[in-house]
Amino acid sequence: MAIVCNYPDKDELVDVGPVGSTDDVSNDDYRYLDVGLPPEIARLKAAGHLDEAIAECTRVIESGVQPELEACLRVERHRMGRLARQFSVTRDRALELIRAEWPPFTEDDLDRLVRTRRMDWRFIDGEQRFLKNLLDSLRVYPAEVPGLKPEPPADIAARDAMLARMRADGQAERAITLRARIEVPGALPGETVRAWLPLPAASFQQSDIQVLDATPGAQIAPEDVPARTVYWESTDRRAFEVTYRYRICAPYVDTLAPAPAQHAVADPDPAYTSADLAEQRPHIRFTPYLQALTARVVADIERPIDRARAIYDYITRNVDYRYQPAYAQLDDIADSCAKSLRGDCGVFALTFITMCRIAGIPARWQSGLYVAPDHVGPHDWAQFYTDEYGWLWADCSFGSSARRTGDEARRLHHFGNLDPWRMVANGAFQAELTPPADGIRWDPFDNQTGEASVDGRGCDDCEMARSVELISLEEA
Repeated sequence: MAIVCNYPDKDELVDVGPVGSTDDVSNDDYRYLDVGLPPEIARLKAAGHLDEAIAECTRVIESGVQPELEACLRVERHRMGRLARQFSVTRDRALELIRAEWPPFTEDDLDRLVRTRRMDWRFIDGEQRFLKNLLDSLRVYPAEVPGLKPEPPADIAARDAMLARMRADGQAERAITLRARIEVPGALPGETVRAWLPLPAASFQQSDIQVLDATPGAQIAPEDVPARTVYWESTDRRAFEVTYRYRICAPYVDTLAPAPAQHAVADPDPAYTSADLAEQRPHIRFTPYLQALTARVVADIERPIDRARAIYDYITRNVDYRYQPAYAQLDDIADSCAKSLRGDCGVFALTFITMCRIAGIPARWQSGLYVAPDHVGPHDWAQFYTDEYGWLWADCSFGSSARRTGDEARRLHHFGNLDPWRMVANGAFQAELTPPADGIRWDPFDNQTGEASVDGRGCDDCEMARSVELISLEEA
């Protein structure tokens, strides 16, 4: 077995000049995004006049402002410098891409998809631009663009058989071996390349974690850090690789059955902290809209497990899956998702976590990889705690996709349960790497496919070639 997934493919790497970000923004500056831009700069950004908006950020910083606003201006300036590379498809190019598969597609059809929020867009230089993966996003709901080629078929039979057996046996266990790689091909001779790749972390689900092989110089982070990695620093190497093996056990918890009979198979660790009930800037915020929405969703429901279920039901029945730009480009993720009813796996998870915390239910982040026999890819989900069950899981993204295909049994499964096709690397949102990143990260909130820097300059997504290869997936 050798399933390889690349992020991005090497032919998608682009020359953006000196490798890495060169401005003075720090990863911590992202915590101040919710301060907001001064209205004059916000209007320039919204209109897509990015060069003017960036210059105005610099002017305001140099004029002297309060430290919170300065941090926001620095990170907004950085985000705008990368925005055009993500929203790079013009209207003409979007029409060309869709018509290549579906010739009758019209401009009116494009406007309809924009109007119904099926295509994400921004103004760039005053022109409407779309994400480069717009076709992949449109394929998720094929009825709306019936002339497009369908998504590649997944092995649904194998997945359903695995979930059915998990429910019948009370758990499912797998031993998984993966090989991950990261390369910075544009780094010049003598420049110091630092690289981080995710590793399986200690968690209730995972055990017997072994690093089988790694590029020389690897520094392995402790198993219990919130974002576990293997790290290298080199002036002569540009590519780094690690092979690891772990055992993962997914218990099955019937949340509709009496709790005492089930508590032994849920994560029994009661050690939640105040952080599991708190806001976390800039994306887990108890906004007035989210507070009002949550109050309606859980109205007259007292039992915590049922409150969490009501939140899960609301999200999975109302929020549609959509590909997103890099999370570094998103604003107020949970509140925005609740208003737009669009998101991807991490957006789903953050919205569930935020609403649970508002409802008084401790909740936290988990992420890493989804490791199916025919596919490996980044994935995020949530955990939540009740005194009856201990820590359970909620995968709202998978729940929403199950609703989309009419699979109610699978939608119900992913409240309280995951599956054994996972690799857990991160147990907290916005966690620091080990050692801390010296440049601005491509994703300052999560780490699923790796990060790199060159002479202290953080690398953009298009400057790194990253891959994960499934070596083996066996019943344990």
